[in-house]
Order: sequence, then C-alpha cells, then structure tokens
Amino acid sequence: MEKMNVQPATGKLGVLCVGLGAVATTFMTGVLMVRKGLAKPVGSMTQYDKIRVGRGAEKKYLHYHEIVPMAELKDIVFGAWDVYPANAYESAINCEVLKEKDINPVKDELEKIVPMKAAFDRDYAKRLEGDNVKDCATRWDMVEALRKDIRDFKEANGCSRIVVLWAASTEIYVPVCEEVHGTLAALEQAMKEDDRRHVAPSMCYAYAALAEGAPFIMGAPNTTVDIPAMWEMAEKTRMPIAGKDFKTGQTLVKSGFAPIIGTRCLGLSGWFSTNILGNRDGLVLDEPANFHTKEVSKLSTLESILVPENQPDLYTDYYHKVRINYYPPRNDNKEGWDNIDIFGWMGYPMQIKINFLCRDSILAAPLCLDLVLLSDLAARAGRYGIQRFLSFFLKSPMHDYTQDEVPVNHLFQQYVMLKNAIREMGGYEADEEID
Repeated sequence: MEKMNVQPATGKLGVLCVGLGAVATTFMTGVLMVRKGLAKPVGSMTQYDKIRVGRGAEKKYLHYHEIVPMAELKDIVFGAWDVYPANAYESAINCEVLKEKDINPVKDELEKIVPMKAAFDRDYAKRLEGDNVKDCATRWDMVEALRKDIRDFKEANGCSRIVVLWAASTEIYVPVCEEVHGTLAALEQAMKEDDRRHVAPSMCYAYAALAEGAPFIMGAPNTTVDIPAMWEMAEKTRMPIAGKDFKTGQTLVKSGFAPIIGTRCLGLSGWFSTNILGNRDGLVLDEPANFHTKEVSKLSTLESILVPENQPDLYTDYYHKVRINYYPPRNDNKEGWDNIDIFGWMGYPMQIKINFLCRDSILAAPLCLDLVLLSDLAARAGRYGIQRFLSFFLKSPMHDYTQDEVPVNHLFQQYVMLKNAIREMGGYEADEEID
C-alpha cells in the first residue's frame, strides 16, 4: 500500500475539555507529570501499544508514533469550560482522585488552566449548581460564544490545531427527533429559534468545534453527535467526530468477557450489572432523567455481541439489567458488580461473578489522551465523519442507524479495527491475523 498523505503534527495542539472535574483534571495532571518524567502514562494505547506491520521476514512490531505522525505530549496545551470557576489545580485537589503529592509538582501549570464560562442549561443537569455560566439568549448565541472561545484560545496559545473533548456530566436523555436532528439545516434553525427541548448544550459545543475546524469527542452517553445533522456537519467541515461515552469499568469488562461466552458457545440466561459511584458524575446520574441516558448506552453492549438471530438456542430472551447508585463515600472509586447466569451442556446452569473495584478517572484519563491524539491524527489524515476505528475506547460506538448498521461492541473486533486504521494511515496492509 502507498502511505496515506498524513499531514505532520507540527505546532501546538490545543485540547479544550468541556468540564474541569475529576476526569479532565486527572487527564491533565497525568500528561503534565509524564512530560516532566515524574509519572508513566499507564493504560494509554498510543504511548505503550505496539502493532505488527508486515508479514514473514518483513514482520515487525512498532509503536503508533513509529507508524504514523502523532502529536507529542510536549506540544499539548490545555484549556477548559466549566460551570464552577475553580482552576485545574483547585479542582484536582477538590476531586480527591490523585494524592496531593502527585499534583503539586505541576501546580503552577494547573493553576494557569482557568475554565471559561460554560454554555450550560440547568434543565439538562439539575444536580449541578455552578454559576460560571454564559448568559446566552438562544442556543445559537451559545454556539457563537463557544466559537469565539475556541478562536481566542487558539490565538492566545499559538496553537496550530484544536481538539474538543467532552469530559462533563451526562445530560438528560434527548431522543432523536427526525424533524430537528435529521438535517443540518433543521438543527441550525432549531438553534436560532432557541429550541431548548431538542438542542442540548452539548450539541452547541460539538457544532462550534466542527465549525472552527476542530475534531469533537463525546465522552458521555449524550446523543450529541449521534444524529444525522451532526454527521452532515462533520462531512461539511471535513472533521472527525467520535463517541459516545468513555469505556472505563463495567462496560470494558462486559465487552471483553461476553466474547468468551459467545466464542465458547455457552448460553446466557441473564446479566445483571450494578455500580456504586460517588463523584460528580454519580451525583448527576442520581437524577433519573440523566441515568436513562447512561442506561441506554450501557444496555447496548451485549446485544451486538451475543445475538439471538445468530444463535437462537443460546441467546434468546436473556435478561439484561443495569443499575448505577450514587454512594458518596466511594467518591471516584467506583465498584461494579456483575452477576452472569449462563448455561452449558444439556442446559445445566452456571454462574459467573465479577467484582471490579476500579478508579473511574484513572481508567478514563488514558482514554482521553488516546482519543485526543487519534482524533487529531484522523483530521491530519483527511478522515472525517464518524471514526469507527475509535470504538475500542467508547462504550456505545457511533454507527449509522438510519442504514440499519450494527455497532461493533466486541472488544477484540474493535481492536482489529483500531490496528487496521493505524496500519492503513501508515501505508501498511490491513489484516485480521491474531498477534
């Protein structure tokens, strides 16, 4: 294959995070500490993973940056929006994810990351009380204000490129409305008419990012970029979009473990998942309307891995339930329990129990880094629209449901997609050989 015309990663890369809470500050602090040689970017595929390229005598295993031109950590400049005015250092301390000794070495840099006023509508996150909020008359005014923020940040920091990452709380569920979300023209009209029911604040962020030539990543289960109007915007601006929801704890386990059941041709009677979480995300998800948004994304994982139509004897009418419970004492240390009822030879029942005591932001931070760097790479490679190769990092992968496309949730199939995209951008042959 000929090497794709991937533009070099020259100049500074601005990373604008929507939300300056636990996930964003853990991400920022980690990158800054790694740059100083004081920490390791454990969990980051772009920093650790190697991909096989070539076959036979030509076979070799290379880091991503050896295959394609990746932005370096030293070139990243951080900015943010948030409803609370605390700077990144204050927020990192308040979130209590990282120990103070692991934050203080980069205190000076974190203190300079002061959040811009957020484009916010409390109806979409009733549990948040912050007042660092823009005064916008309409959704279109929100878009224009956010576009100005992006332009000003880019100029003030001398950035050659920008990526916008949603690391804020889950909004209430916004069902897809064909009349508003079906075309870009209809969405723009709804923004100008201040249709607050169908246009979430997150849609204003996504539109503004794309309009300013910045890839947009949706790290929550919001329907923000999962609508035809936003796909059209991404095509028009030739910018990548990725989403939705960081695949951190329980869904990571589910997307990796369900293939074991399917590959071994064991049957499934039921899968019950429950979580306890005490951070800001847990607080917001304690609101039923916000939880429903998360529930939709978490429930979608199994159905494309263990498919009744493919194996009716094994996967017909299994029961799948997901629960999230706000439990303040745990803060960011989420606990996920899974009870899996399976059956085997002659229908005899068995059970599997999984208890994952994870740290939500510690798992999310490397995903943020990988999604930012790979979205920037995709933009420089001329890839635009839905970036399916990034499904590996996301809980509910984007797909064109208008064409009855089935999303790929199988972790190892997603890994093949990721590797092949890197190979192709680097001018190597795509394949599915296990290595």
